[in-house]
Amino acid sequence: MTFVLAVDDDPAILRTLRINLRARDYEVETAGDGRSALQIVAEREPDVIVLDLGLPDVSGTAVIRRVRATSNVPIVVLSARHESDDKVEALDAGADDYVTKPFGMEELLARVRAAVRRGGAVPSSSHAVAIDGLVLDPDDGTATKDGAEVHLTPTEWRIVAALLRRPGRLVRQTELLRDVWGPAYERETHYLRVYLAQIRRKLEDDPAKPKHFLTEPGLGYRFVA
Repeated sequence: MTFVLAVDDDPAILRTLRINLRARDYEVETAGDGRSALQIVAEREPDVIVLDLGLPDVSGTAVIRRVRATSNVPIVVLSARHESDDKVEALDAGADDYVTKPFGMEELLARVRAAVRRGGAVPSSSHAVAIDGLVLDPDDGTATKDGAEVHLTPTEWRIVAALLRRPGRLVRQTELLRDVWGPAYERETHYLRVYLAQIRRKLEDDPAKPKHFLTEPGLGYRFVA
């Protein structure tokens, strides 16, 4: 049974989430603040976290960062904050998806299901890549740069693997979004901007002047070996 941790300071929203998730055979635990959520994660890692950003103690973004320090559990943000900067900050901290309030329950459930699926095995490329001190092996889920291990999250690996499967080829934004998040995400181009920036920080010698993970403005991305 899939274990969902729902975190929100609004008891009515927690009750709604608990009822609807349990009706669909999810195991659900709820938390009304960040510290309680982190305690639950420390005791038993969920399969997916549904997380509000506006918590009364630890901010939702801080919760994401602290969870990401030890875990790759999928995190779906559920927040009343509609501004693009808030979305980018949450994704940059390590969230996998972002749903704004008020929300449709069916949409949220679909995104929870998608997050759980993405939390599984990372699609691999046909070959590992080794170039300029960088070694990427999606089959093993290992990355090293100049001999040092580099940690990539499952979402980052999915993006890297999708680009490695098409070496040198332009991968259009919609194509990459479909590969990594699914057809419902074809307009979420800011997801790609955030994650490619993270990937470059981890894997490029000079993230401001990348040599391998390139952007074609307005079109998409390509991996150049």
